[in-house]
Amino acid sequence: MNNDGHNHSTTSKNLIWSIGINIIIVITELILGVLARSMALISDALHNFADVGSMTLSWWGEKVSAQPNTNQKTYGYKRAEIIIAFINAAVLLGVSGLVLVESIMRLFHPENVVGSTMFFMAIVALIGNGIATYLLQTGADKNLNLKSAWLHSMQDALFSLGVVIGAIIIYYTGWNWVDPIISIVVSIFLLKEVYEILVESVNMLMDSVPKDLDFDEIKKSITRFKGIKNVNDLHIWQTGSEDRFLSAHLLVEEISGTERIKILAEVMELLKEKYEIHHSTLQIVSEQEIKEIGLECEHCN
Repeated sequence: MNNDGHNHSTTSKNLIWSIGINIIIVITELILGVLARSMALISDALHNFADVGSMTLSWWGEKVSAQPNTNQKTYGYKRAEIIIAFINAAVLLGVSGLVLVESIMRLFHPENVVGSTMFFMAIVALIGNGIATYLLQTGADKNLNLKSAWLHSMQDALFSLGVVIGAIIIYYTGWNWVDPIISIVVSIFLLKEVYEILVESVNMLMDSVPKDLDFDEIKKSITRFKGIKNVNDLHIWQTGSEDRFLSAHLLVEEISGTERIKILAEVMELLKEKYEIHHSTLQIVSEQEIKEIGLECEHCN
């Protein structure tokens, strides 16, 4: 088995374990949340329930994105990662909004909360969410789909930690308003992360230049090679977190075929080593050839 296949297998197993952990947490938190009259516990259960769906989608996305290219889908199913990341982020945004509204309402009409029940359930949830977050951390920095699933799990871990702290405060002080405050603080804290995933996934779907690459810098870097006069019709995009593509017309001086091959090799090496672009399509033409084949175009950048 190659390393990529091994990574997909490990990711799938980690997602399955995380799904199982979250299902157990959801059922237990809902029951004890109602009994303890804790909005924080019920909120945490709802987040975990949303996570079960998001992790299932992520698991399916990893399976689909690993499928080979076909004659109809020449890029394969790589964009499944981006689409699922967008869906997950949108769901998380919606759930966070609902919890935020409910918590604000509860803030003005606090209910008596059983601090001890809230505390012990939150401890169990914190341990479970912590394990799930640790499992999902592998590959989350390179894969937008996994990052969205990891973010869901991290959100739940933070909620559980907040509930633990709140339960202690409520138990010793009787300040029931602490319960909705915790939900409000954690929801607001995570909105920024959700927004970033939404923006990044939309940019990928729109074939935007990857956020860590500078279009003008890459264009200048290519034109610095001896023999290259200009770079036209340059496009940089990605179909997934690890699949970057580039296409361009290289306007060169009137040089021999050997020199052209050298330029092509040097540019491709630059793109791989410095910018991690491993899929590049480069057309080398001179001004005379442009006139002969009618390559001039108004839309070239």
